[in-house]
Amino acid sequence: MFCALSSFGVYGMHAYPVSVEVDAARGLPAFDIVGLPGAAVKEARDRVRAAVKNTGFSFPVSRLTVNLAPADVRKAGSVYDLAIYLGVLCASRQLGADLSGSAFLGELSLKGDLRRVAGVLPMAIEAKRRGFARLFLPRENAWEAGVVEGIDILPAATAGEVVAHLTGAAPIAPFAGGRESVPEGEEMLPDLADVKGQHLARRALEVAACGGHNLLMVGPPGAGKSMLAKRLPSILPPMTFAEQLETTMVHSIAGLLPPDTALVRRRPFRAPHHTISPVGLTGGGPTPRPGEISLAHNGVLFLDELAEFSRGALDALRQPLENGSVTITRAQHTLTFPCEIMLAAALNPCPCGYLHHPTRSCTCTAGQIARYRGRVSGPILDRIDLHLAVEPVEYSDLSSRERGESSAAVRARVAAGRQRQLERAERTGALCNARLSPAAVEAVCPLTPGAERLLRGAFDTLGLSARARDKLLKLARTVADLDGCDQIAEAHMAEVIQYRQLDRQGGW
Repeated sequence: MFCALSSFGVYGMHAYPVSVEVDAARGLPAFDIVGLPGAAVKEARDRVRAAVKNTGFSFPVSRLTVNLAPADVRKAGSVYDLAIYLGVLCASRQLGADLSGSAFLGELSLKGDLRRVAGVLPMAIEAKRRGFARLFLPRENAWEAGVVEGIDILPAATAGEVVAHLTGAAPIAPFAGGRESVPEGEEMLPDLADVKGQHLARRALEVAACGGHNLLMVGPPGAGKSMLAKRLPSILPPMTFAEQLETTMVHSIAGLLPPDTALVRRRPFRAPHHTISPVGLTGGGPTPRPGEISLAHNGVLFLDELAEFSRGALDALRQPLENGSVTITRAQHTLTFPCEIMLAAALNPCPCGYLHHPTRSCTCTAGQIARYRGRVSGPILDRIDLHLAVEPVEYSDLSSRERGESSAAVRARVAAGRQRQLERAERTGALCNARLSPAAVEAVCPLTPGAERLLRGAFDTLGLSARARDKLLKLARTVADLDGCDQIAEAHMAEVIQYRQLDRQGGW
């Protein structure tokens, strides 16, 4: 007997329908899966065989053939277990049910329990778009899929519960959660009030957060570079629903969405170790998966000890930082992952870290310093908006009992400044100033005569490139937004010129 069910697969950021066709025929007992199955899909034979027996059914003594269509697309993962299990029962006449309008997702344990799978959110979105009425899936994936409206989400703990629903013995109640009832985590973020001194660095973080600008902090060990970067998420503006949905899709595909989590509400903060490979940073693999730069989408990617990362890994960031997306090409397919990120990086001025330190002597030779700085290419530095010199903290600041301004207060100003940018988004096509196109920069960055003179002087004196000039204008636009000004004034331009330390001769 023949039976066909519907399931879904994921390739890149997009889900696609998979028809699970099961045929039980006379002949020597066999269980074959065709349709370009990966290793995990092939192993479904053993999981399904055990689950059928352990849920009270008899595994058919016949020639079973399972086809996963379309057959020219490689299938990966364990998401098809539940559909294959039900197909075997239907093809062997142990289950009679109307399966039209339903899609099935889930991994099976040997005793028939349903385990969560990755990529459920894009699958649920595609199922709704294609007109499916019901989506059966593991209970642990319910919140994730429940964000999608217009389709019944039927969560189950075991395959037996799905069978009971299909036979009418024990219907599963549709998941009642949705966008309005999304649980929100209570995780507390490090507060900017903990930072002692570093007034210029605190201000630079505020500007970077408001405009979505990339930031490089150069300073000696112990100056607080990592401490500052870890507090950056606490002052970032809240995400829009569209940003939450896209960020959640990336984490869902990567299998990193925590249980009972519907949406990623807070902007991600990723801090990979400096030994990471280019593929780990940008994504890829036999079945392409998002890398760290995509997992930081709509959030912060922090690269501590920037010069310790491999040259290949850093140079792989050039195109993603410029375009806000990373493209991975395979022999038959090309896919794109989003990576609209803020890059925050920390760097010592030399290998020992104490070049120009006020109290400690540098032990590095000129050759060592040149080689160390050469690990970070000019094109990468050119894509970083703010260059900040972080000085050692004075003892008087460290011993002070006075706390700095809280992250909540700074975040309120940042959110107000970002709202001004969102109001211009229809004209500029950019949600933040860091993403303004050259044409938009000229349109939304009007300068007072004094600001124009300062910019011209900086361009001539520092020998800025056209890209550096645009970055100064974007930074000045952000500072003006923080002040609530429509026009960039002389004070705004004077402030942002000091954020381009590496454009100066000897700026290191």
